[in-house]
Amino acid sequence: MTVVVVFSSRRTPDDEVEYAELAARMDELVAEQTGFVSLTSVRDPVSRRGITVGYFTDAEAVRAWREQAEHAHARERGRQSFYEEYRVTVATVDRDYAWTAPDHG
Repeated sequence: MTVVVVFSSRRTPDDEVEYAELAARMDELVAEQTGFVSLTSVRDPVSRRGITVGYFTDAEAVRAWREQAEHAHARERGRQSFYEEYRVTVATVDRDYAWTAPDHG
């Protein structure tokens, strides 16, 4: 079973350097997490809206990530300074498939 965590947010316009450093650290840290599969993030610089989608092997891996001490501190820092709003959605993946365009070169 694969579990997906979707984190959608709107950033404040403040603390860009600190935010970037902390986000990079969270990317490193989650990659070390047992049960972590992959992570993709995008953010629109104009609206400051972003989305991060993380895949984990199971719900236990997601719980462990949520309880990880540095991650808990980062969440609190985010509420204090980095985000105007956010939403976290955790779901089980029922189906997953991909398509890649053929080489046009």
